[in-house]
Order: sequence, then C-alpha cells, then structure tokens
Amino acid sequence: MLKKSVIPAAAIIIFLSGCQVQEKWRKTTFLYFDTVCEISLLSSEAEFTSAKEKIGKTFEDIETHFSPGVVSLSSPLVIDLYKKALLVYDRSGGSFDITVAPLSRIWGFRDSVHRVPTREEIDRALEKVGMDRTHIENETLILSPGMELDWGGIAKGFGIDLASQSVMKEGIQNGFINAGGDLYCWGKNPDKRDWKIGIKHPRTSGISVVLEITGTGAATTGDYQRFFIQDGVRYHHVFNPKSGYPARYHQSVTVVGPKTLICDALSTALFVSSQPKEIVEKFPEYGAVIIDREGNIRLIGKTYPVRPQN
Repeated sequence: MLKKSVIPAAAIIIFLSGCQVQEKWRKTTFLYFDTVCEISLLSSEAEFTSAKEKIGKTFEDIETHFSPGVVSLSSPLVIDLYKKALLVYDRSGGSFDITVAPLSRIWGFRDSVHRVPTREEIDRALEKVGMDRTHIENETLILSPGMELDWGGIAKGFGIDLASQSVMKEGIQNGFINAGGDLYCWGKNPDKRDWKIGIKHPRTSGISVVLEITGTGAATTGDYQRFFIQDGVRYHHVFNPKSGYPARYHQSVTVVGPKTLICDALSTALFVSSQPKEIVEKFPEYGAVIIDREGNIRLIGKTYPVRPQN
C-alpha cells in the first residue's frame, strides 16, 4: 500500500508566496522622435522589462523608416503607412498631406533657420506637393521628381499604435504610452479610473481642457509647437498644402479615437481645414476639441468626457 506524503501547511504557504508575481505600476522614459516618450504600465518586473524592449524596438524601427530623407520606399512598413496616410488625404480633401516637405524646407523648419519665403519660392515648392502625384508600383512608393515626404504628422502615432498593441498582446491590461503629446491609454489609471489627459493651453503654460478616456488614442496639432514670429506675425510648421502658407484657422486641435495614427493625421487635417466638421463626420469613431484662432473651445464629432479648466 502506497503511503501518502504529507507536506506541512506552512511549507505550502512559503512555496506559494515565493511563486507570486508582484504587479505594480512601473514607469520609464525614452528619447525618440526628438521628444521624451513616457510609458506607465501595471505589470510585473519581468513583463515591464519585456515591454520596454518591445516599445524601444518599435520606436527605433519607426525612426529608421520615417526620419527625414528616408529612402526605403519599398519597405512594407512604409507602404502600409502610406496607404493609411492616403486614406486621410482623400477623406480630408487634401488637408492632410505627407508631401509638404518642400514647404517645410523653404520656410526653414528642416534646418531651424526660419524665414518667410517669397511668393515665387512658395509657388515652385507647391509644384512638388500633392499626394495625387504619388502612387504605388510593384509594391514600391513612386514619387514625382523633386518630391519629398514629411511623415511627422502620422509616423509617431503609428509607432504608438504598434507599441501599445504589442504590449497588450503580452497581457498587460492597464497602461499608458505617451510620445510628446501623442498617446494611447487603456484599462485604468493608478487611481483605478479612466485616464485624465490635459490639453495644453496654446497661449499660456496652463491646461485648457481635461479629457477622460480609456482604450483610446489622442493627438494634438498646435501653432505653438514649432513656430517663429516675424514682424509680429506667428509662422508655424503646419502648412496648408494648397496655399503653401501656415494654416490660420485654429490655435490647437486635439483628436481622440481608437487609433493614434488616425488621431495624429486627423488633428493636422482639421487644423488646416476651414470646415473641420465636414472632415470628422467621415471618421465617426473620432471626436475633436478645437481651439480656434480667437481662443474659443468647441467640440465636434464623437463626444468624449471633457472638463474645461479655468
């Protein structure tokens, strides 16, 4: 007859305690996209280490493929993002356009030597602007002669989407990834509530509006991020692809919705357009907080919880 082995209860408790994985909020920062990138995850130490590696690798890939002067026009990653950019270009009537690099160059935003170009310079640059002058052939992105791409209005959001998806697939159910104001958050925050996201006031150091969101991306385009002032006029880096001049209708546009890359591109499109409501209606899962050129705040599209700040 077999004898049953007996393990003291105290030993069982010690064994189980030793196998427990401590899950807590862990934070770190990276430097990518010329900005500070912050991640905050509710995870074990091992999960957090793995997540940091995945996020860092993703951001590095995005920088490699979409930095100014990129030539990998047959990369599957580039083709994928080009198709997504083309979708927003088409639905926004050209208000979002990744071919505006020639305008950035003549206005001095490529080398930080800012200047107001002549009308003739702008007209020559506009001859090289327009996604209708691009196409895909044999899985390669083809540009017309002299064209340059500026992925700054969509690549960062793309990287955040890829990074957050990779982390969530590992089972991390609560987290936040922020790259210079473009972000994705899911689950609950450390207070076990939806995440609170502050929208910067475009003319002071304070906050204009607080959004309460989860399972959602957000991105802001503003005239205060990269600009110079000449003869009392503010010139910024967000160009109207039709006129060649900085867009003048708004001070700030924040878009909220399921994918950060769409939020990123759509915030630029709405900022550029004089009719942002018509554009956002074509993206029914997205909403926007618009601060117009007079400083008035209005909401368009899908409604998300918003608290204006004094």
